[in-house]
Amino acid sequence: MLSAFIEQHNLPEEFRLTVKKHYKPLANRIFNQFNKSNNAYFVGINGCQGSGKSTLTDFIAEYLITEYQLNVVVMSLDDFYLTREKRNQLANDIHPLLATRGVPGTHDVATLEGVIAQLKDRETGFSIPKFNKATDDPFPEALWLTIERPVDIILLEGWCWGVKPQTVEQLTSPINELELQHDADGVWRNHVNDQLKSAYVPLYEQMDFWLALQAPSFDCVYKWRLEQEQKLQARNIGLTNSKVMTPEEILNFTQYFQRLSVQSCNTISQSADTIFYLDASRQITNTPLMEKE
Repeated sequence: MLSAFIEQHNLPEEFRLTVKKHYKPLANRIFNQFNKSNNAYFVGINGCQGSGKSTLTDFIAEYLITEYQLNVVVMSLDDFYLTREKRNQLANDIHPLLATRGVPGTHDVATLEGVIAQLKDRETGFSIPKFNKATDDPFPEALWLTIERPVDIILLEGWCWGVKPQTVEQLTSPINELELQHDADGVWRNHVNDQLKSAYVPLYEQMDFWLALQAPSFDCVYKWRLEQEQKLQARNIGLTNSKVMTPEEILNFTQYFQRLSVQSCNTISQSADTIFYLDASRQITNTPLMEKE
């Protein structure tokens, strides 16, 4: 299983050591916790862009399926982004920066809430959305994942999933050039924070286990995000009307995420059951909360 996973994801051989030291113990711990519940078990996974959430999540899912014959579903908060049309409407109604997907308030939280409820009740016959970042719109519904049998474990990952809202004082001053130039009055960041507080935080309570991947600093995000975009571009060569970003666009794009990425680094330890602290090369350096229950 591991050799095939490494080949499929184009990973270095050193990944085997990461699996042995960190990923397998984590997956076994999640299984043991699930075994105590007799219910659908939700794992929330937090980590900034490019931190390796998808690789980790995919491995845990494949391991649990192979090792324990469980029905495991992987969901990304990214797949619940609103359509471009709806985000443009938000941009017209509330603030121009809401046209860009990413921050709380640009997701279809009502659909996410409904999907979580259906998974929790172990229902079948419904579909989970899938978003196409290359076109900046959802894939056609025919390509969405259909749940055909009750799900045992749900892995839900997202860059802002699990992040706590900020205080009024924290929202007072712009944090970067984007906010200084385009949100000097704070309308955008206050709206984002309000959405986080009212729509996202209540859903956090549905998670049974929290995992966080923590970058050494926000400076790594641009580099990691650039690598992601290059892979996306390679998979979509020849795509008409591609929304794949240039390096300059990525530099601007990451500024949308800075405020809550920093907030996550400062607060996620208050709620995470396990934190994987990463170095600049995304290698895990420490897991001090591995035994937290």
